[in-house]
Amino acid sequence: GMFQPLADAVKMAFKEQIVPAQAKKAIFLVAPIISVIVALSAFTVVPIGNSWISGKPSIWDPVIGDVNIGLLWILSVSSLAVYGIVLGGWASGNRYSLLGSLRSAAQMVSYETSLGLALSGVLMWAGTLSMVGIVHAQLNMGIWFVAAQPLGFVIYLIAGVAEVNRAPFDLPEAEQELTAGYLTEYSGLRWSIYQMAEYINMITVSAVASTLFLGGWSFFGLTNLFPGFSIIIFLIKVALFLFLFIWLRATLPRIRYDRLMRLGWQT
Repeated sequence: GMFQPLADAVKMAFKEQIVPAQAKKAIFLVAPIISVIVALSAFTVVPIGNSWISGKPSIWDPVIGDVNIGLLWILSVSSLAVYGIVLGGWASGNRYSLLGSLRSAAQMVSYETSLGLALSGVLMWAGTLSMVGIVHAQLNMGIWFVAAQPLGFVIYLIAGVAEVNRAPFDLPEAEQELTAGYLTEYSGLRWSIYQMAEYINMITVSAVASTLFLGGWSFFGLTNLFPGFSIIIFLIKVALFLFLFIWLRATLPRIRYDRLMRLGWQT
């Protein structure tokens, strides 16, 4: 079964891609690309390991860009992901798709607020917006921020699951009510691009949670044992959060839409 994902990718690439007659063709084709570009862009400031040269910054460090507004970049770019879903649903010329895209927009707005506020405690402890700086702040203080901000950690996880439209918050593509929501008219490679964007967002949410609350690539000084060990530590932490995503999907039923919105605004 190890080659099954590869076989699925090849199948999706060559599968017929149907464009509905009533669709706004240009926007219909561009919308999935917007989703995947935004998903990839948000990950660029996340450090996946320690610096290679004795703690000094280097161009070979496992981070694409260490900017001093790293967390602000993630929040601002990830909020653009809703455009890919809304435009895709609207451009499909299908009422089910339109309802799914409107659900996604409302869901994103309601959970962006609580997600941002959940991170404010981390920022006050770290005193910086840099993702690398937040990891080093946890190292210097000798504490992971999950212990300092447990409530913020729980709220971030709930809002993060809702942000990426995963069960039990997968209302924008609820098949019982909306056939497949904003995905109804998509097929082939374009459908797989939407799915890829969703899973990239899952990895980004997991990576941000690991960096902000679990010390990122650090693990009680063990990351200095040999080069690259910090990357392994970081990947293990991300994998634990991804397991949580899959566990929730397999365990919890989809909640009702009005309860989803009430939970978002009350949180």
